Amino acid sequence: MTSSDVRRRRTGLPPEFARLPMRMVRAATAADVYAHPRAELARLTDVGLLHRLATGFYVAVPEDQVGAEWMPGLEAAAAGIAVAAYGRDDAVVMGVSAARLHGVIPRALATAVVAVPTRHDPIRLADRQAVVRFVVRDTARLDAERIDTELGAVLVTTAEQTVLDLVKRPGLGDAEPEVWPAVEQLYRRCDPDVVAEIAATQKMRTTLVRLQDRLGEQR
Repeated sequence: MTSSDVRRRRTGLPPEFARLPMRMVRAATAADVYAHPRAELARLTDVGLLHRLATGFYVAVPEDQVGAEWMPGLEAAAAGIAVAAYGRDDAVVMGVSAARLHGVIPRALATAVVAVPTRHDPIRLADRQAVVRFVVRDTARLDAERIDTELGAVLVTTAEQTVLDLVKRPGLGDAEPEVWPAVEQLYRRCDPDVVAEIAATQKMRTTLVRLQDRLGEQR
């Protein structure tokens, strides 16, 4: 593909789309720009300016990836979908997906987990065999930090919050064999006092005891 071809492709993408949080475009967003949003979304996808993640969810392809076989990582994709649905401050990557973004689960997974304030059915992705699962939590109370992804920064549970979440629900995310090795590795980065404080404020004392028993610490 020539540079002029790339430029022509780029001119077809409304600048509003590239400025959206995590570059995520929804059908409702397109309706604010186009009279016939479905047709335009299909066109932009066909020419490689948008990448279709799931029904109703698209991501603006980074300029340096136009014309390439590009798709975002699962955790970034899940975060983008959740941010598009709930907003930047009400979507928090958690569990095994947080562990992935913290670098303690090296294997790519087929399930992503995101905490959100209200119930949402799982979303099956269109570009791969994977699913995004939503967990209802008080996201404002979660101990979280912003971590950069290829789609932008997203809220992710801290190491301390993540180890507690993994111990409480090790099967969430369909990666249970990966959980305890991830917990043991991630716990080395944790402040034990912060872990205990989170457990107390979020009524996870039983989870804390289970964690301490497994790690051989004295309670």
